Amino acid sequence: MNLNAIAGPVIAAVNPPTPATVQFSSGSTTNPDGTQTPKYLLPPTPVSAQVQPLSFRDIQQIEHLNLQGMRVAIYLNGELDGLVRVNKKGGDLITIASGPHRGVYLVAQVLEQWNDWVKVGATLQNGS
Repeated sequence: MNLNAIAGPVIAAVNPPTPATVQFSSGSTTNPDGTQTPKYLLPPTPVSAQVQPLSFRDIQQIEHLNLQGMRVAIYLNGELDGLVRVNKKGGDLITIASGPHRGVYLVAQVLEQWNDWVKVGATLQNGS
């Protein structure tokens, strides 16, 4: 059962969904100087995102990750990943092109993953 599909229209009455795109991490390339450049699958996938502030429980869950900056919870249909060391992947990127949450967000942690939807803790990148 896709609870996001059931609750989404009710929540949309006060917090409408935002058009966004997702770039899925495909690892990284090691440069000659030893630094790494992240790689992402192309083209970006269009999605509809529901951006909300982090709840107290979410903040407790990510408290010890030493994250800095503007963080939000983002709900969307599908599956996303944060850092997956065993697969040598960084976090996926969510880009919101307009509105109050405009910017590029890095998935820092998957807070909830279900069959049809996901809730992630995401951090705004470089004041984008």
